[in-house]
Amino acid sequence: MRINVNRLLRDIEKYGAYGKNEHGGVTRPSFSPADYEVRQLFIEEIMEMGLDVTIDGAANIWGKYEGTGKKRGSIVIGSHLDSVPNGGKYDGPLGVLMAKEIVKRLIESNIRLDHDIEIVSFTAEESNDFNLSTFGSRSFVGRLTAEMVQDVHDLKGARLSDELIKVSGGLDKFSVMKDMHRDKKAFIELHIEQGQRLENANIPMAVINSVVGTYRCIVKVIGESNHSGTTMMRDRKDALTAASEMILEVERYCANRGDVVGTVGKLTVNPNAANIIPGQIDFILEVRAETSDSIYQAVEAIKAVWQEIATRRQVTIQQEVFLDQKPEVLDHEIVTCLVNTASEMNEPYLILPSMAVHDAAHMASITKSAMVFVKSIKGKSHCPDEYSHPDDIEKAGNLILQGIINLDLTLSESEFRMPINKTN
Repeated sequence: MRINVNRLLRDIEKYGAYGKNEHGGVTRPSFSPADYEVRQLFIEEIMEMGLDVTIDGAANIWGKYEGTGKKRGSIVIGSHLDSVPNGGKYDGPLGVLMAKEIVKRLIESNIRLDHDIEIVSFTAEESNDFNLSTFGSRSFVGRLTAEMVQDVHDLKGARLSDELIKVSGGLDKFSVMKDMHRDKKAFIELHIEQGQRLENANIPMAVINSVVGTYRCIVKVIGESNHSGTTMMRDRKDALTAASEMILEVERYCANRGDVVGTVGKLTVNPNAANIIPGQIDFILEVRAETSDSIYQAVEAIKAVWQEIATRRQVTIQQEVFLDQKPEVLDHEIVTCLVNTASEMNEPYLILPSMAVHDAAHMASITKSAMVFVKSIKGKSHCPDEYSHPDDIEKAGNLILQGIINLDLTLSESEFRMPINKTN
C-alpha cells in the first residue's frame, strides 16, 4: 500500500492558498483570519472522512480513526498548520496533510489497525505575537499551564485566552488535556529538514533520533549616548560597536566548533539616530546543540570574551535568560521501527538529530515520540522558496504509512504505560 502523492500535492496547494501573499509566500500565524479559515477547512475534511474530532484546551485539533480495539491507545501522526510571516507551504502542513493522506489510504483499503490512529494539528507551533512557540504541544503535555498563560497578550493587547475561545479551545479545558495523555501510545511527526544535510548526501529522508537543546537570553549592552560630531573617538562609549564585537564573537566561537550553532537574530538600537552615538543595544543570543554541556560551554566561553570587550570599551552588559530548553532524546523503539521499515522497503535514509525544535520534542515527555525528515531543496525553509521534491515526499510518506503498520504489530499491551513526565 502506498500514499496517493498526487492527491497530497493537491492538498498542499489548496492549503497553501490560505494566507498566500503578494510575494508568493504564506503568512498564516496562529489566530489570524487565514489560520481560522484553514482550521475550519481541516476540521470539515477530517469529519467528512468519518473521524471523531476533538478540540482540546490549547485548540489542538485531533481526529481519530478507530482501530479494531484489540490494543488500547492510539498511534498519533501530525504536525501544525500555522506559518511564519511570508513562509512556505510545506513547513508544518506537510506533516498534517500527510497524516490525513495516510488515514485516508487506510480507510480506502478498508484496513483497521489494532490501535486507534489519530491525526493532530498543533496550535501555534511557529513563533508568534504571543511569544509562545510550540504553544499547542507544550500546553498539551503540561509544560505550559492555564495559570502560566492566563495573562498573556500580544503587542496589540489581544488576550491569548480570548483567542483560544474563538477557535473552540479555552483555559477552562486545560486540565482535561492531562486525561488525554493516557490514550497516546506513540507519536510520529513528518517535517521538511530545513537544512542541507540530506541534500548534500543525496538521500531523500532521515529518521530523527534527537532534538537539540535551545538557549536564549536577552542581552543589553549599555554605553553612553552623545553627539556624533563633538565626541572624539577615544572618548566614546559606543554600545553598538561593542555589541558588534560581541556578535562576531558568537560567530567566531561557533564556527570553530562542529557541535554548536549560535545566532543573534534580533537587535534594537537606541536611540537609533544618525547623529547620536548609540547608548544602548538590546539583542537576543540563541545557542543550540545536541547536549546541554555543549550549550553551557559555548555560553560561558562567549560570555568570558564579552566581559573583556565590555571592559575595554567601557560598557556594561546585562543578561536575562528566557529559554533554556534541554535536548530531547527521541524514542529508541520507534526510531528502530522506522529504520527497519526503511531497510525493508530498500529505501536509503540517514539517522540525524533535529537542529530545530518541533512538537515531537514536547510529545516525547508523555509518550514514545520520533520524527521523519524529508529532503529540503537547497535547505530552504521559512521562505516562499521552500520546496521538497514529490518523489522524496512520497518515499517519506510511504515510510510512515508502513512504519505505523509495523508499529501497530510490535507495540504490546505491556508497553501501554505513561512514561515519566519530565515536567513534574
